[in-house]
Amino acid sequence: MKLLYFASLREGLGVESEEVKLPATSVKGLMATLAARGGVWQEQFDGCKQIRAAVNQVLVADGAPIQADDEVAFFPPVTGG
Repeated sequence: MKLLYFASLREGLGVESEEVKLPATSVKGLMATLAARGGVWQEQFDGCKQIRAAVNQVLVADGAPIQADDEVAFFPPVTGG
């Protein structure tokens, strides 16, 4: 599974992308797995912050299923002004 991090997530985590081997899960399950890494990962993915996700370049809800070979991108909500 390829993970991509954008905007403040990329800055806070200090990583742009990574490849991980995980079984099929949901976006929410993946976020819980990332939060379990502790430290800045827990700060970013603990569920208190709003994070949007796209699976294979399609915006999805937290409960969306993901497969081991999917690309998952995480980013903070976009604000306008």
